[in-house]
Amino acid sequence: MSGAPTRVFVARLAGLPVFDPVGDRVGRVRDVVVVPRAARRPRAAGLVVEVAGKKRVFVPMSRVTSMDTGQVITTDDLNTRRFEQREAEVLVLTDLFDREVELTGAAARAVHGGDVEGAVEATVEDVALEQARNRDWEVTRLFVREAVPGSRKKGLGRRKGSTALIDVHDAAGLFGTPQEQGAVLLAASLLEMKPADIADMLHDLPRKRRVELAAELDDERLAAVVQELPDDDQVQVLAALGRERAADVLAEMEPDAAADLLSELTDEAAEQLLRLMEPEDARDVRRLLAYEGDTAGGLMTTEPVVMSPEATVAQALATVRRPDVPYTLAAAIYVVRPPTETPTGKLLGVVHLQRLLREPPHESIGGLIDTEIEPLSVDTPLAVVTRRLATYDLVSLPVADKKRRLLGVVTVDDVLDHLLPDDWREIDEEDTVEALDATGPIAVVTAKGDRTKGQGRG
Repeated sequence: MSGAPTRVFVARLAGLPVFDPVGDRVGRVRDVVVVPRAARRPRAAGLVVEVAGKKRVFVPMSRVTSMDTGQVITTDDLNTRRFEQREAEVLVLTDLFDREVELTGAAARAVHGGDVEGAVEATVEDVALEQARNRDWEVTRLFVREAVPGSRKKGLGRRKGSTALIDVHDAAGLFGTPQEQGAVLLAASLLEMKPADIADMLHDLPRKRRVELAAELDDERLAAVVQELPDDDQVQVLAALGRERAADVLAEMEPDAAADLLSELTDEAAEQLLRLMEPEDARDVRRLLAYEGDTAGGLMTTEPVVMSPEATVAQALATVRRPDVPYTLAAAIYVVRPPTETPTGKLLGVVHLQRLLREPPHESIGGLIDTEIEPLSVDTPLAVVTRRLATYDLVSLPVADKKRRLLGVVTVDDVLDHLLPDDWREIDEEDTVEALDATGPIAVVTAKGDRTKGQGRG
């Protein structure tokens, strides 16, 4: 959010118009969703935005590109699914404004205006958000007013107590009683973990509890977790979500991961979910389902970082900095002739991140292209893909058709998933090493051809 204020007060955000990147108004801000965190400041997860028809949708903070006192600007890929508050989430305007809290120490003295013994009661009148170094927005300050005895008696109105801006950690009871706050923090603890660690935890839980905890995650977070689960668990979680939400979660997954998951379902069930997805998301997944699972076509993702040769180094670096771009895809820019959506125009080559870091911002990336990386065909076997990545020390390889149009890229993490034993998520690290030592990587690759996914997805 270049040029954006470092601190934003929620009361000033309420009712602000929300625009997409081209300047079209999409709605108004109605609330801010925050998630409490043990021993850390609450994280702002996103905005509740009212769109046409008074429908309220959730906009993750990662999709907010600018936020000030006059307007909010978001990316153009908003999820139009109706917002539903989860147990771990707190709405600032709805739940925190006018919340009674207890202040002690410096905070109590700040609002009371002098020495004070014991706690001082106050009410929350505003909440300040600030962006941390990791680009997360956090609740850092509370604007509170000291509670005056008798101020809430009927007919008397509210007497004006003194005010102060205090640190959020200095207010006790912000998220309810200690018992209520403990329950909220327990549910919120999932959001503090990496997707792979959440997946490990969910795998060890009873089915009922697994489904309950999965339901507490937003679509984007749940999609990242589902991708890390064993196949059986993926199907189980997806089935428990209901078809509409399952389709939303699939849309948030990497297209290749979504295709792998759908290949585990019956043709009828997979088709029902594809029809519920946005046509653009479903199109990419359908393309991948047509390829054998142990080929470059079956392994590839259809969403690499793609730009035209006229783009500048500054534009390329800004693109790979986006938090929604995975590390493996951020390592290379694929340069093509228009169109830049897969399948693209002619593939011209690759610009590596390291090269971008050494060039001036105004330089066009068309002059920095590595033309020596030959693209894979969709039917290139897994063993060849693996050897090519290892030989040239690459993180990703392009996949193109006979006209050299870029169809997607195969990344090293996709290959690793297929090199490891099918049940690698269910066994500990020592057993995984023993399995690989016993078979060797080439044998593992050969064995993968006998998997269900290796028989084709469609």
